[in-house]
Amino acid sequence: MKNFNGKAIYQPAGKAAEYAKWACNFYAGCSNGCTYCYLKKGRGAKILGGDKPTLKKCFKDEQHAMEVFNKELYSSLPELQKHGLFFSFSTDPMLYETKELTMLAINICLYNDVPVKILTKCATHIGQFAYELQCTDFDLSNVAFGFTLTGEDELEPGASTNQARIEAMRRLHAAGFKTFASIEPIIDFYSSWGVVLQTLSFCDLYKIGLLSGKKYDKSEVLEYLSKVILMACCAYDRKVYFKDSLLKAAGIERSDLPENCVSKDYNIFNQ
Repeated sequence: MKNFNGKAIYQPAGKAAEYAKWACNFYAGCSNGCTYCYLKKGRGAKILGGDKPTLKKCFKDEQHAMEVFNKELYSSLPELQKHGLFFSFSTDPMLYETKELTMLAINICLYNDVPVKILTKCATHIGQFAYELQCTDFDLSNVAFGFTLTGEDELEPGASTNQARIEAMRRLHAAGFKTFASIEPIIDFYSSWGVVLQTLSFCDLYKIGLLSGKKYDKSEVLEYLSKVILMACCAYDRKVYFKDSLLKAAGIERSDLPENCVSKDYNIFNQ
């Protein structure tokens, strides 16, 4: 069966499918300025990799974007209620320029019992948004806040610091929200291991991947993988998803991993 591919809502393919079954993009481009960003590479870089988020050209304006979003949401509502909706692959959904449309869409999702996953490097607006959600009658167990954590602030000049993101995650978890961390890309294992250690007590799910195109030493990948399993899975009973490329670099089969190492189909909202 062919994937749904709307203007706002779609089913990701390829490596993105390891991250979410359903996703929403309103904007292209991002002001975080991450030097490693995959959107800045390849043939689509001029369209997707801009340093300023702009509304996708398929939308006339924000109002039209929401009209399209509503139509696409209702056309696939049962599947979205089952799997949730991810924000976003083509920008940071919580930037100053993107957050209003993101928050409006999320409110519509929650009104319709569609779980939402928000992945960001911006800690600035998250607290206020979480407070606003707490003042509603929505089921807040349908909200998962995620932060990309690399430990490499100098490579992410426009983003909130990694420490600010970690603190935001701690506060959100304490407030009762589900939390997840995208430990990707791994720039160096020391920094990556550091952010894992700092978040073990308040991160429900880790998604971990390597930097595309970079060659890694197999023994280092194996050592890192073993430490994450020992601490996150065994000591803290957290769930971990290792992306396919990392397992390939380590020479490990997914079937050989312990139970807490989940598959790409793991649903944080069903736990």
